[in-house]
Amino acid sequence: MKKTPIQLMLNGVKRQVEIEPNDVLVDVLREKLGVKSPKIGCDRGDCGTCTVFLNGRTVRSCLVLAIEADGAEIVTLEGISKHGPTKLQKSFVAHSSFQCGFCAPGMVLSATELLQKNPKPNRGEIQEAIAGNLCRCTGYAPIIEAIEDATKK
Repeated sequence: MKKTPIQLMLNGVKRQVEIEPNDVLVDVLREKLGVKSPKIGCDRGDCGTCTVFLNGRTVRSCLVLAIEADGAEIVTLEGISKHGPTKLQKSFVAHSSFQCGFCAPGMVLSATELLQKNPKPNRGEIQEAIAGNLCRCTGYAPIIEAIEDATKK
């Protein structure tokens, strides 16, 4: 297959990478660009482990063809944390929100997007914002409490 070069802004750094027409964004991020926070879970967009910001909105990167990211701005957990943990991330730690951590990047990015749009969400809005992220360890209560707490500080 013929490879196609694309350019994107990844966590504030301009990057160029050669892709094949059927490459999905999560694979390019992990295998070709070395970003490890988006995980490969279901490969169907159901679990949220591959969540990234694409031009300011969260997307499931397993559902995005890499060619669609040509010229785009991509921000991953590494990008929002490059100057240290955010207030939200500190709240997640304080509430012991994660056990295995597999869902953490998607949860953090989904909650970050929510708080950017609505700094004072109610519990229902928080639940809706993280609904696309599956967590098999915590039962969601400490995750929701951490997001609520982050809105108070």
